[in-house]
Amino acid sequence: MTTVEDVWDDFRTAVNMSPEQLEDWLETDESKGAGQKQGGDESTGHHSGRRIVQILRRKKSDLTEDDAAHMRKVVGYVARHTAQRPDKSNDELAHARWTASLKNWGHDPLG
Repeated sequence: MTTVEDVWDDFRTAVNMSPEQLEDWLETDESKGAGQKQGGDESTGHHSGRRIVQILRRKKSDLTEDDAAHMRKVVGYVARHTAQRPDKSNDELAHARWTASLKNWGHDPLG
């Protein structure tokens, strides 16, 4: 079982976007078009991004074990995908699906 305390520092390092930045990003067509769809119209990453905004807006003391489990999932996703950075310039990466996918999970690799 993962507790909020266990994952807090790693989550705050992995998620380098503010709730406002992430919320604005999630409204873009680029965001909505990135990632794998899991039934329905919304990708897994986009759904996760909405959940991350909720977590970021709550007090740490109000977060649950379920929130901690999602936070751990975010940390793992960001770690795996940042390790797969494409061999491209930052200008090329600015509009790459790799970048869009990471941003859906609250991590701006160019930020």
